[in-house]
Amino acid sequence: MSDHSFLHEDAELLQRIASGDERAFRIIFNRYHHKLGTYIYRVTRSHEMAQEITQDLFLKIWLNRESLTGVSNFKAYLFAASKNQAITSLKKIAREQSRVAPLESTFDMEHTDDADETQRYTLIDEAIDHLPPQQRQVYLLSRHERLKYAEIASRLSLSRETVKKYLQLSSESIGNYIRKRLITNILIFISIFI
Repeated sequence: MSDHSFLHEDAELLQRIASGDERAFRIIFNRYHHKLGTYIYRVTRSHEMAQEITQDLFLKIWLNRESLTGVSNFKAYLFAASKNQAITSLKKIAREQSRVAPLESTFDMEHTDDADETQRYTLIDEAIDHLPPQQRQVYLLSRHERLKYAEIASRLSLSRETVKKYLQLSSESIGNYIRKRLITNILIFISIFI
């Protein structure tokens, strides 16, 4: 089938989707989801992220289906939207890692002895204990049980976005708690010798 034929067929399918036709949506989904996932993987180098972005994008398409009537080249629209979403996700990850990096450098594993390591884990445990119960549960399921966002969301009857937000908030809270405790300990140490 030529590109022109696909454009025409896509336009007809988009009209049907805009009217709420789930069968037309399945046809479009089946036509593009694998190609889109492969494309996003090339941008992100993450299978999980490619799967999440593909699912999120098709969900947004379905939820905003009335606006599809103005799309003249669905394939171009879809790939541009996925690229934008992939870049946004990568930037978000970079921001989160830049917040965590100072915390990790505070606890450089190569330069600690057993007592320092024990103190470090004790401090992290204290920080986790200070989290609100739901955030603590999400954090422990993610970090200790290594569950994915969707698995945590399903287990706790939360949305994936809520799980993501709770993980972000808990990481920030843990980092802030540890920094405050370290600063307090340093000030106490300094006050002893002054």
